[in-house]
Amino acid sequence: MDPQELQNKISDSSSWVGTMRSEMGRVLVGQKNLVNKLLIGLLSNGHILLEGVPGLAKTLAVRALAGSIKAQFARIQFTPDLLPADLLGTMIYHPDQKTFAPKLGPIFANLILADEINRAPAKVQSALLEAMQERQVTIGDQSYDLPSPFLVLATQNPIDQEGTYSLPEAQLDRFLLKITVDYPSREEELDILDRMSSSTANEETNAVTTTEAIDESRKLIDQIYIDSAVRGYIVDLVQATRTPGNYESSLKNLIMAGASPRATINFARAARANAFLQGRAFVTPADIKELAPEILRHRILLSYEAEAENVTTDQIVERLMSRVPVP
Repeated sequence: MDPQELQNKISDSSSWVGTMRSEMGRVLVGQKNLVNKLLIGLLSNGHILLEGVPGLAKTLAVRALAGSIKAQFARIQFTPDLLPADLLGTMIYHPDQKTFAPKLGPIFANLILADEINRAPAKVQSALLEAMQERQVTIGDQSYDLPSPFLVLATQNPIDQEGTYSLPEAQLDRFLLKITVDYPSREEELDILDRMSSSTANEETNAVTTTEAIDESRKLIDQIYIDSAVRGYIVDLVQATRTPGNYESSLKNLIMAGASPRATINFARAARANAFLQGRAFVTPADIKELAPEILRHRILLSYEAEAENVTTDQIVERLMSRVPVP
């Protein structure tokens, strides 16, 4: 497709984005970065992990996103006694017909809110792996396709560790982005006080777009151009997490394992979606730099030395970005 033609189609196809942002803004104060990254996940068909202390509107943000789309939404509260069957479904025996039939679980929806995902044990997390990667679920000896689009939007609390389980690296790698949700500014908190302190405060959004419109936008996103220099920048950033000593000697012993090729793929997908949200038909290095913390922070496994020195993955990503040449 001609670049100018693609640019015009992107302008036409992205008309729902502004409407959705306004609709979500009716119930969310501030959190512009969070809303933008949720839209990137939606457009990239990628799962998102939200991390923040209680009360920062993580669950409300996901509900606002889901309410703005004409799609199926399911909220699943993850608890220590949750079983895989509670999530995926199970086989039910019908004595009158003397046969087993599947009873599909709540995961068969377009948008899944996995609330406090790290409170469920390993067997439940393992059951999610197939759904998140293959977008299908196996019950008994039969596999069932999940609806399209299918997104897992998970939340977790970074402070309260009692009764929680660390998510396995294989599952973390399946999240497109890990977003840290921070406290609002003073002005934003005053706005929250004015708008949300009433017992009749509205926390519901209206559907302003459809899954069909999102699918059309995704087709255009796949055609957004990434220059060879930008592709090289993506690969250099990801490989820097595997060989950090080549860029800064002090980082050599701080990373036990770097990001997988899935990070490289997700960089391209998310960068194209970010360009689409800004009405561009091409990706710039600024898109990559903006997304690097959310793409990489959950894919870097710190060494014991890093943990002893209280070094965070965000600090490592920032130091690597300062060393990797920008095209």
